[in-house]
Amino acid sequence: MPGHFTTTTLTLTTGTTETVTDLTHACEQFLAQHAEGRDGLLNVFVPHATAGVAVMETGAGSDDDLLAALHTLLPADDRWQHRHGSPGHGRDHVLPALVPPHATLPVIGGRLELGTWQSLCLVDTNRDNADRQVRLSFLGQSPARGHSGTEA
Repeated sequence: MPGHFTTTTLTLTTGTTETVTDLTHACEQFLAQHAEGRDGLLNVFVPHATAGVAVMETGAGSDDDLLAALHTLLPADDRWQHRHGSPGHGRDHVLPALVPPHATLPVIGGRLELGTWQSLCLVDTNRDNADRQVRLSFLGQSPARGHSGTEA
Protein backbone atom coordinates (compact mmCIF):
# COMPACT_ATOMS: atom_id res chain seq x y z
CA MET A 1 0.00 0.00 0.00
CA PRO A 2 1.51 3.33 -0.97
CA GLY A 3 1.45 6.06 1.64
CA HIS A 4 -0.07 9.49 1.20
CA PHE A 5 1.46 12.72 2.54
CA THR A 6 0.33 16.30 2.06
CA THR A 7 0.95 19.53 3.92
CA THR A 8 -0.17 23.14 3.91
CA THR A 9 0.41 26.27 5.95
CA LEU A 10 -2.36 28.39 7.43
CA THR A 11 -1.65 32.07 8.02
CA LEU A 12 -3.53 33.67 10.93
CA THR A 13 -3.67 37.07 12.53
CA THR A 14 -4.19 36.71 16.27
CA GLY A 15 -4.20 40.39 17.17
CA THR A 16 -2.63 42.26 20.04
CA THR A 17 -4.28 40.36 22.90
CA GLU A 18 -3.61 36.89 24.27
CA THR A 19 -5.79 34.42 22.40
CA VAL A 20 -6.97 30.86 22.10
CA THR A 21 -7.94 30.37 18.45
CA ASP A 22 -9.98 27.31 17.44
CA LEU A 23 -8.31 25.56 14.48
CA THR A 24 -10.71 22.60 14.33
CA HIS A 25 -12.74 23.77 11.33
CA ALA A 26 -9.62 24.60 9.31
CA CYS A 27 -8.21 21.14 10.11
CA GLU A 28 -11.47 19.48 9.07
CA GLN A 29 -11.49 21.40 5.79
CA PHE A 30 -7.88 20.38 5.10
CA LEU A 31 -8.71 16.72 5.75
CA ALA A 32 -11.88 16.83 3.65
CA GLN A 33 -9.77 18.01 0.73
CA HIS A 34 -6.68 15.83 1.23
CA ALA A 35 -7.40 12.76 3.37
CA GLU A 36 -9.98 11.36 0.90
CA GLY A 37 -11.39 8.77 3.30
CA ARG A 38 -7.99 7.54 4.45
CA ASP A 39 -6.93 6.60 7.95
CA GLY A 40 -3.80 8.29 9.19
CA LEU A 41 -2.43 11.07 11.33
CA LEU A 42 -2.82 14.83 11.29
CA ASN A 43 0.17 16.72 12.63
CA VAL A 44 -0.31 20.37 13.58
CA PHE A 45 2.84 22.42 14.12
CA VAL A 46 3.30 26.08 15.03
CA PRO A 47 6.80 27.27 13.95
CA HIS A 48 6.97 30.02 16.56
CA ALA A 49 8.94 30.27 19.81
CA THR A 50 6.01 31.92 21.60
CA ALA A 51 2.88 29.90 20.72
CA GLY A 52 1.50 26.43 21.30
CA VAL A 53 -1.19 23.96 20.27
CA ALA A 54 -3.76 22.60 22.74
CA VAL A 55 -6.55 20.03 22.52
CA MET A 56 -9.28 21.39 24.77
CA GLU A 57 -12.91 22.36 25.16
CA THR A 58 -13.73 25.82 23.83
CA GLY A 59 -16.69 28.15 24.13
CA ALA A 60 -17.63 27.31 27.74
CA GLY A 61 -15.07 29.54 29.43
CA SER A 62 -12.16 27.11 29.16
CA ASP A 63 -10.35 29.46 26.76
CA ASP A 64 -10.28 32.21 29.39
CA ASP A 65 -9.50 29.68 32.14
CA LEU A 66 -6.42 28.53 30.23
CA LEU A 67 -5.20 32.09 29.74
CA ALA A 68 -5.82 32.82 33.45
CA ALA A 69 -3.89 29.68 34.46
CA LEU A 70 -1.01 30.70 32.20
CA HIS A 71 -0.98 34.14 33.88
CA THR A 72 -0.69 32.41 37.26
CA LEU A 73 2.09 30.06 36.09
CA LEU A 74 3.84 32.59 33.85
CA PRO A 75 3.23 36.13 35.15
CA ALA A 76 3.81 38.95 32.65
CA ASP A 77 6.29 40.85 34.80
CA ASP A 78 10.00 41.67 34.85
CA ARG A 79 11.25 38.40 36.41
CA TRP A 80 12.22 36.93 33.02
CA GLN A 81 15.80 37.03 31.73
CA HIS A 82 14.56 37.14 28.14
CA ARG A 83 13.67 40.85 28.05
CA HIS A 84 13.08 42.15 24.52
CA GLY A 85 9.58 43.15 23.48
CA SER A 86 6.74 44.23 25.75
CA PRO A 87 7.07 43.87 29.56
CA GLY A 88 6.92 40.22 30.59
CA HIS A 89 7.52 38.95 27.04
CA GLY A 90 10.06 36.45 28.37
CA ARG A 91 7.14 34.37 29.65
CA ASP A 92 5.94 33.95 26.07
CA HIS A 93 9.17 32.11 25.30
CA VAL A 94 8.51 29.68 28.17
CA LEU A 95 4.93 28.96 27.00
CA PRO A 96 5.87 26.19 24.49
CA ALA A 97 7.36 24.15 27.35
CA LEU A 98 3.86 23.99 28.88
CA VAL A 99 1.69 24.20 25.75
CA PRO A 100 3.75 22.40 23.09
CA PRO A 101 4.01 23.81 19.57
CA HIS A 102 2.63 20.59 18.06
CA ALA A 103 -0.08 17.95 18.26
CA THR A 104 -0.59 14.70 16.36
CA LEU A 105 -4.15 13.40 16.13
CA PRO A 106 -5.77 10.30 14.63
CA VAL A 107 -7.72 10.53 11.39
CA ILE A 108 -10.21 7.72 10.71
CA GLY A 109 -11.96 7.49 7.36
CA GLY A 110 -10.73 10.96 6.46
CA ARG A 111 -12.20 12.55 9.60
CA LEU A 112 -10.44 14.06 12.59
CA GLU A 113 -11.02 11.91 15.69
CA LEU A 114 -11.68 14.28 18.56
CA GLY A 115 -13.80 13.72 21.64
CA THR A 116 -17.26 15.26 21.88
CA TRP A 117 -16.12 18.53 23.46
CA GLN A 118 -12.55 18.65 22.17
CA SER A 119 -11.23 21.26 19.79
CA LEU A 120 -7.76 21.89 18.43
CA CYS A 121 -6.52 25.37 19.34
CA LEU A 122 -3.64 27.76 18.79
CA VAL A 123 -2.57 29.32 22.09
CA ASP A 124 -0.83 32.65 21.59
CA THR A 125 0.19 34.86 24.52
CA ASN A 126 2.60 37.02 22.50
CA ARG A 127 1.02 40.43 22.03
CA ASP A 128 4.03 41.63 20.00
CA ASN A 129 3.53 39.29 17.03
CA ALA A 130 0.05 39.11 15.54
CA ASP A 131 1.01 37.09 12.45
CA ARG A 132 1.12 33.33 12.94
CA GLN A 133 1.59 30.29 10.78
CA VAL A 134 0.24 26.83 11.46
CA ARG A 135 1.47 23.86 9.42
CA LEU A 136 -1.03 21.05 8.85
CA SER A 137 0.38 17.72 7.61
CA PHE A 138 -1.58 14.56 6.85
CA LEU A 139 0.13 11.19 6.63
CA GLY A 140 -2.11 8.29 5.73
CA GLN A 141 -2.41 5.01 3.95
CA SER A 142 -4.51 4.35 0.91
CA PRO A 143 -7.43 2.04 1.77
CA ALA A 144 -6.75 -1.62 0.98
CA ARG A 145 -8.81 -3.06 -1.86
CA GLY A 146 -11.88 -4.82 -0.58
CA HIS A 147 -11.41 -3.34 2.89
CA SER A 148 -14.01 -0.94 4.24
CA GLY A 149 -11.65 0.78 6.65
CA THR A 150 -13.40 -0.63 9.72
CA GLU A 151 -12.41 -3.58 11.84
CA ALA A 152 -14.69 -6.38 12.98
